[in-house]
Amino acid sequence: MKIHGACACGHIKFEGEADPDKVWLCHCADCQSGTGSAFRINIPVPGTSFQMLSGEPTLFIKTTADSGTPREQAFCPKCGSPIYSTTVGDGPKPSYTVRVGLLRERNQLAPKRQNWYRSAQGWLTGLASLPRNDKAA
Repeated sequence: MKIHGACACGHIKFEGEADPDKVWLCHCADCQSGTGSAFRINIPVPGTSFQMLSGEPTLFIKTTADSGTPREQAFCPKCGSPIYSTTVGDGPKPSYTVRVGLLRERNQLAPKRQNWYRSAQGWLTGLASLPRNDKAA
């Protein structure tokens, strides 16, 4: 499916083709600290279809905690929104791991699996029982 993304301020815009059956939710400590939340939702986008339409992201090399593999993390230089991660180095990238929350199509991209579940926050299973508000309380 065609995806369209933008950071919170609109400086960075991108698009690509992605398989909705490959969306995953990651509970690893790196994703928790990288989002300031309990998990991150990602979708892989082949490098051949990923296209930056506007803006130039700021890049940060993060060495993953468990594997020790360096990953290039891209952020909007104006608003700080995390955009994607990919392999380190120059040249064509095999794929981009895009942050689903930035996509117009995010409502259609439910996670199909959970990774690093051993690091999941224990309170996640109790969310369904919390009081709900349609807007901020």
